[in-house]
Amino acid sequence: MPENDDALQRADWPLEPSSGAMREAIDLVARRIIDHVDSLPEQPAWGTEDAADVSRAVKQARERVPQHGAELEPLLEYLFSEAIPRTYNTAGPGYMAYIPGGGLFDSCLASWIADAVNRYVGVFDAAPVLSQLEANVVAWFAEIIGHPSKSHGFLTSGGSLANLSGLVTARREKLGNDLLGGVIYTSDQIHHSVLKAAAIAGFAPEAVRVLPSDSDFRMDVDSLRAAAEADRTAGLSPFLVVGSGGTTNSGAVDDLDAIADAAADLGLWFHVDAAYGGFFAMTERGGRTLAGLGRADSVVLDPHKSLFLPYGVGCLLVRDGEALRRAHAIHADYMPPMQDDADLVDFCEISPELSRGFRGLKVWLPLKRHGLSAFRDSLDEKIDLAEAAEAALRAMPDVEIVAGPQLSIVAWRWCPKGAAPDQLDELNRRLLGEVNTRQRVYLTGTRLNGEFVIRICVLSFRTHADRLEAGLDDIRRGMETLGAQFEGASA
Repeated sequence: MPENDDALQRADWPLEPSSGAMREAIDLVARRIIDHVDSLPEQPAWGTEDAADVSRAVKQARERVPQHGAELEPLLEYLFSEAIPRTYNTAGPGYMAYIPGGGLFDSCLASWIADAVNRYVGVFDAAPVLSQLEANVVAWFAEIIGHPSKSHGFLTSGGSLANLSGLVTARREKLGNDLLGGVIYTSDQIHHSVLKAAAIAGFAPEAVRVLPSDSDFRMDVDSLRAAAEADRTAGLSPFLVVGSGGTTNSGAVDDLDAIADAAADLGLWFHVDAAYGGFFAMTERGGRTLAGLGRADSVVLDPHKSLFLPYGVGCLLVRDGEALRRAHAIHADYMPPMQDDADLVDFCEISPELSRGFRGLKVWLPLKRHGLSAFRDSLDEKIDLAEAAEAALRAMPDVEIVAGPQLSIVAWRWCPKGAAPDQLDELNRRLLGEVNTRQRVYLTGTRLNGEFVIRICVLSFRTHADRLEAGLDDIRRGMETLGAQFEGASA
């Protein structure tokens, strides 16, 4: 290439940077990313205190569509110094709120590669080997949960869309085109995405039976049997039961074997939302807790939760892979021929998406790089840490464990002596604020048994014993601060 071609390319084709310009940009971004990741242990666990005000200022400034380009460095400075810090630090070791998403660096590399090569993986014919690599990932997941070889599935953006496709597949298999009278059963601890999926799929709220849970926050299977039999007697069409493989509220895992037995007896499709907990099945303790997961007709997993990947990777697995095709396949004249080879797959035939990139690479690359044993060991560590958190909390005065860890979530409540029952919710909210204000950890609360409780969810691959102990120390200090205030106010 002549020496002046590089300059000509910059001037005449700005959307096609030269190799030198690309290397310069990559170097700038890489330095920022590496500095960011290296500093995660020292960063605050959250930084949204003034974020709403800053967001309003950005809105009021009414940033206009840029007509001319800008240099990369000041844009990176704005992102890493102003925008990114004003968030929940979901990638940091102190994030034990909601359900953490880890953000493995190898997945970052995979996303970079996938976006750069920009291959279309919706149709097998467009990228045969890449499609097969993604299909291999799905097969690995099926093996982990105990599904048979005829199981199939696809990767989604997350558990919400996976739940939607799972529900649509169940609807097609059990109800055909007659939705009227169809009834869905789930527990009062189910993730809200299941209820949203039912609404999007055309079911009125009264078509969803929300069953009670037991003292361990697991579905009452006797209530399931009774409700389905009563509905069938009333002329309705029970067709789907949704169990939990780790709830967001408390980490509870339903008795999946018992639900599978009931589903078989009642003729129901058995769907499990295991977005949070499913990958714990690869560990010995998690496998016992999740016994029966492989019996489900469909299972939702979120690799961006318990496989520690960046946000944007969910999965739906269906025990009878052909059911996915029956629910999703639509033909058009402009489409290339689809596969009739049972060993190959066109993802557009078994999922809602036609346009899709190489999503599977961000799973395939880290699994190939580290092997399943590294993920298994890390999940075992999270179980250990959750059990250690429960033990430490039990040793603290006036702490009630509301939900012990079935996987890696502990839900608890502070009940200081002398506090009236109607004061406890507010006291626990204040305690949560005291803990989070120190910014070494970030915890969240929820309601169980009608009461406000605090949750510790240990799931980040960057969270280890030192950060858990820091969080427990902040809990003790918060109790001391509020206890002194409480006693002073009561005097």
